[in-house]
Amino acid sequence: MRFSARAVVLLTACWMLPGQTASKRTVGAAAQAEADPPDKGPRLEAPSSERLTFNVEWRLIEAGTAVIESDKRHAQLKMESAGIVSTLFKVHDLYSVNFDDPFCATSTMMDSFEGKRHHETRVTFDRSQNHATYLERDLLKEVVLHSDEIAIPNCVHEVITAFMKLRTMNVPPGQSTQLPLSDGRKSAPVKVEAQEREAVKTPAGSFEAIRYEANMLNGVIYSRKGRAFIWLTDDERRLPVQIRLRMQFPIGTVTLQLAKEEHF
Repeated sequence: MRFSARAVVLLTACWMLPGQTASKRTVGAAAQAEADPPDKGPRLEAPSSERLTFNVEWRLIEAGTAVIESDKRHAQLKMESAGIVSTLFKVHDLYSVNFDDPFCATSTMMDSFEGKRHHETRVTFDRSQNHATYLERDLLKEVVLHSDEIAIPNCVHEVITAFMKLRTMNVPPGQSTQLPLSDGRKSAPVKVEAQEREAVKTPAGSFEAIRYEANMLNGVIYSRKGRAFIWLTDDERRLPVQIRLRMQFPIGTVTLQLAKEEHF
């Protein structure tokens, strides 16, 4: 259950599968150039301050809620388990990211209470040195679990900022783009494909959307195999209305659907 709970967090921000990381891979100048996507139309403006609440479903049962709040320089994700999932394995996770324009990550922090565990993970992205440092600690045992340092492009995204960047881009069905992604331990360009226009119904309403697939669960950054899909409204808002993670057994499918949208 621990892995399933964190997989929900991965999809929401769409980022971390503990214990399932691939070998380190740094991005050099050639890979960075490949990761810089060409202009595919006018850039759209993201909201200045926003709160999106998602209902989380795992294997057709209520699993919890996920709330993403963002402004021009900071974003955070709160994840709470609910129902039978909370009874079996209680989850309270808080993930935050600071970034520069245009959505270049500068630091992240993950404070996770999962079952009887309390871990803290901090990543610093030093843009002046093209360098990232990773530190994960067990706060109950007061020990360092993992530490790492890697080279990164000057502007790199973690999953939330990559998600925010995608919302400002005009990538129509049949086309794709690449975004430089890092979790502080690995770094690589991730291909995002615009696939189909679809009608999506969520607790927040019915929407005309474009389905995207982020090829991030392919052994490069995350070694666990799976597929990650994002539905963004086919309008100027580019509102994320549904996110789905399809993993192999024992995880299966996790789906997040927009329940509430707030702007400030």
